[in-house]
Amino acid sequence: MNAVNDSFLSGAGTGVLRLITAGSVDDGKSTLIGRLLYDSKGVFADQLDAISRAKYKRVAEGGIDFSLLTDGLEAEREQGITIDVAYRYFSTPARKFIIADAPGHEQYTRNMVTGASTADVAVILIDATRAADGKLLPQTKRHSTIARLLGIRHIVVAVNKMDLVDWDRAVFERIRDAYADLAGKLGIAHFDALPLSALNGDNVVTLSDKTPWYTGQPLLTLLESLDLSGDGRSGPLRFPVQWVARHDGDRKEDFRGYAGRIASGVLRPGDEVTVQPSGVSARVREVRVFDRVLDEAVAGDSVTLVLDRDVDVSRGDVIVHSEAQAQVAREFEAELCWLDAQPLNPARKYLLKHGTRLTSAKIRAVLSHRDIHELQEVQNTEGTLRMNDIGRVTFTTREALAVDRYDDVAATGAFILIDEATHQTAAAGMLR
Repeated sequence: MNAVNDSFLSGAGTGVLRLITAGSVDDGKSTLIGRLLYDSKGVFADQLDAISRAKYKRVAEGGIDFSLLTDGLEAEREQGITIDVAYRYFSTPARKFIIADAPGHEQYTRNMVTGASTADVAVILIDATRAADGKLLPQTKRHSTIARLLGIRHIVVAVNKMDLVDWDRAVFERIRDAYADLAGKLGIAHFDALPLSALNGDNVVTLSDKTPWYTGQPLLTLLESLDLSGDGRSGPLRFPVQWVARHDGDRKEDFRGYAGRIASGVLRPGDEVTVQPSGVSARVREVRVFDRVLDEAVAGDSVTLVLDRDVDVSRGDVIVHSEAQAQVAREFEAELCWLDAQPLNPARKYLLKHGTRLTSAKIRAVLSHRDIHELQEVQNTEGTLRMNDIGRVTFTTREALAVDRYDDVAATGAFILIDEATHQTAAAGMLR
């Protein structure tokens, strides 16, 4: 991450909320983000001037095509669709935001998975004109399923383009009730729903007088008020080692440290830790960052750890508290979101990237896949998964891994599969 973004993240007292907009094609995701940026004064004058002169504007003369603030690729502007994930940053006095604008087209579902993997909130947009009868589009169901599988803590359902259905309360309630049924089937315990018009700004930053029947908050106020506690500080210590730092090796008192980013938990000098998967234990002598020694480091901090004795630690190992160790195994069951155009083939070789460790993996069986229309797991008779399929598999790895259930610790419960022949990212996986 560059210095500008580091500065953005390090502001005191505000907290950073990461959100992703999701939903089907033309539901208005890019326009909503553009409106949020514009109404929160997160757009510079030269940016407005540039999009006002863009040749691909899709609004009436004199209007602002807010989607052009996030759809920056030439192909996106030409076709009027989002292809890749675009990240935008803005802040209010209450909170800082990192927004990921995900593509809605089924072909680019894998890009949505990437953006959703780090999100605290998913804003699911639904086009009121296309779901007025209460029937949700398949991509709305797919993105909601992915948000649930990835453990996104807050779901906000934004029923967009309400101005095109004359702000009909009955339409909004039908869509809200249809999503409540979907949420029940997916196991989403709670969601917030609101009617809005991203293009006109109704209920985006301020409440609209067109919806006197809506008693909730506008979108921005809702996002500012969401509780972001439970950020990993209270979880078990998980410290994937990225590299071993050594210098002054010709001296008796040479330096040996283990650098990485704390994925979960809190680390302090004096803690008894275990290196997994080897199981060797030691005690923390120092926790360093640059030329300073810290009294404490928490999830998200990048530090160098010094132990009280020399032990065998390599890149890919995970350092944990001795009293709260991860599970070490070579055989697993996991849920895969298949991302590659090449279907899963148990005969092919795959590389598995788990934290900082890269090892080979063998798919043993495809147990089931999710029917995106019926919203349930069904037996997989083909023994494969195709692009955008979500399925449950068993696999083995060449090396033992220190893992957790994804629902417990996302960092050590997630992995990606890479096709060894093409080096394409084949799937994102979650250990259950």
